[in-house]
Amino acid sequence: MTIKRVRKAVFPVAGLGTRFLPATKAMPKEMLTVVDKPLIQYAVEEALEAGIEQIIFVTGRNKHALEDHFDISYELEDTMQARGKSLDPLQGTRMKPGSPVYIRQQQPLGLGHAVWCAREIVGDEPFAVLLPDELMVGKPGFIKQMVEAYERVGGNIVGALEVPDSETDKYGIISPGAIDGRLTEVKALVEKPAKGSAPSNLMIPGRYILQPEVMRILEGQEKGAGGEIQLTDAMAQLIGQQPFHGFTFDGQRYDCGDKAGYIQANLALALDRADIGPAVRDFATTLLK
Repeated sequence: MTIKRVRKAVFPVAGLGTRFLPATKAMPKEMLTVVDKPLIQYAVEEALEAGIEQIIFVTGRNKHALEDHFDISYELEDTMQARGKSLDPLQGTRMKPGSPVYIRQQQPLGLGHAVWCAREIVGDEPFAVLLPDELMVGKPGFIKQMVEAYERVGGNIVGALEVPDSETDKYGIISPGAIDGRLTEVKALVEKPAKGSAPSNLMIPGRYILQPEVMRILEGQEKGAGGEIQLTDAMAQLIGQQPFHGFTFDGQRYDCGDKAGYIQANLALALDRADIGPAVRDFATTLLK
């Protein structure tokens, strides 16, 4: 079996960010910062660490700040250099020419539709999908862990994490088959099952490696849960036709699409920083007393 290398990654970033209004009225939710770095940069760095060569952003209106973030800023860089300041803080914000591609999702028709919008750029290659508001902290990063597993088994791999049974109705859930370490055979995928009906407590936390055939399924995909074109529904049709596994993440997940999860991410990553960790820890200890 020949396993094609994963070279491209799709970032669906067209969402309106309504859960974070008014902060996201004029700023993309993906530009919300955890400590001093936007969520989208964490996700892009995770992809680049895994050997991804082409970054594909599926954007919407009012996402110009996201595009500017990964561009050259002549005025800023020239001023910093003239003042003798290091450009190190800008590392990771300038990608090589031709790497970032920007595509518009003109209608908010769901995650499956957003991924399908990237079909011409993806072409006939396997590709990764990363949802930036799911902040994954681990060494190596989640996508690198998944790529290493993919290079052994091929096919399709979705990220997996265990959640309490009381929360399975919030996520796409894996119906499991054989288990081999952190790899779990996927027998079926269930999008937001009713309470008490979930086939497992393995949820899909916004990381995917998919074969290009999923694009052809999305082409004729009808609306599913929430009246949107669901990526989960399209992936489910590949089960039994191609190898399909879940890969359990060795690391920490922060749901930064949720206000509490976003605050938790800021606190956790700040505490882990040598430069500000001690001051934040002292403040938190005083505050909690």
